[in-house]
Amino acid sequence: MITINSYLHRNELKGLIRRSMYGNVQSGDGDLITRLVHFNQLFVSRYLYHFAGRLFQELHGSDLRGERISLKGEIKDAMVRRPPYRNSRIDRLIGNYKEHPGRFYRETPCQAMLFFKSQEKGEDYLGSWRIKRIRRLAEKGARRIIDWIFDAIKRHAETLADERAARLCIPREYLLTSPEEMLGEFLDAEERFVEDLQQQREIKGATDLVINDVAGVKVVLEDDEQGRILTALNNIEHCRVEEEELHQGLYNAVNLVVRIEPPKAELIRGPLPASMYAVMASRGVAPAQVDRNYADFVLSGEEDVYLEIIVSNYQEMLESEIGRCMHEDRTIAQRLRQQYRGHLAKNVEYLMRYLFLFTLSNQGELQDLPVKLWDRYLPDYFDGVIAGLFHIPPGDF
Repeated sequence: MITINSYLHRNELKGLIRRSMYGNVQSGDGDLITRLVHFNQLFVSRYLYHFAGRLFQELHGSDLRGERISLKGEIKDAMVRRPPYRNSRIDRLIGNYKEHPGRFYRETPCQAMLFFKSQEKGEDYLGSWRIKRIRRLAEKGARRIIDWIFDAIKRHAETLADERAARLCIPREYLLTSPEEMLGEFLDAEERFVEDLQQQREIKGATDLVINDVAGVKVVLEDDEQGRILTALNNIEHCRVEEEELHQGLYNAVNLVVRIEPPKAELIRGPLPASMYAVMASRGVAPAQVDRNYADFVLSGEEDVYLEIIVSNYQEMLESEIGRCMHEDRTIAQRLRQQYRGHLAKNVEYLMRYLFLFTLSNQGELQDLPVKLWDRYLPDYFDGVIAGLFHIPPGDF
């Protein structure tokens, strides 16, 4: 099902999500998903800090400055502060941003680091790394599962149409099907899919849905300099480019999927963040044990992880932050483009959100799942589920 390639122990997480879709909970799942999410988020931040720092040094030498940020507005501010060149389009974008900053999703939370290089007249913005937040990860995972379910239901509906054509002894392409019949066949196929889940039957044609971009790096390089990115990556030990794709259109950039082998021994040194100790303390784990558990988690995980690198020139990167292809606008458009919006799709969203939000609560054991994919719920019910997860008194929200 879902494989998050930026994570360690990804098969364990994949198995837990798959079991949850069938409504199955095992003893220890609450502790398991908490460790899988929190330890991985920390590990990703540490290996990104190490890898991105090395990458930007390969590209720009030493004497670089990194700045951790928590709001998207900080990225946008950094990009408009000292543009490396000007033209009418850049001036228009920056002017519009400064005149109407509230239109640019400045308060969107993020977990990222910006990189700068000092020059005589100020600092040049070089790029950034970022980690996909837990809520966004749950949303993306749900969307991938929903798209797969939609395709599976359509395939089964087509099988029903084939059977109807066979009964009439005619080729499928000669079958005249009214919109009502098409809808009926789709609903029948959907019902069969739901029944398979409820009866614990294996879903046919289940494929591995891969997410490679939980960890991401953005690099600003002008067009005639972009070839240097491959040279820089070749100079980094245990780093290999697995995919390369050129994006052209509203957003023009090179997208790379890179496989790396992080230096695990180095990345388990030092104290963990206070927030990690707090999360684990609410589950009865002492700080010294948290340190040991994190080290064991990292050392026993896969040797390699995958991350995404996006390379574009300054103007295209500016377009992606405050221009024609703003990332936040693209996220909203993805939500609106989702074709399948039935009860089953909504339940997948609820289930994925619950699983990942559970890790942010102080609940210890995941005793049961409040969302079953084969049942039907109103949003009011799920609001109450999340309120209960965080001990918010029930009421009229």
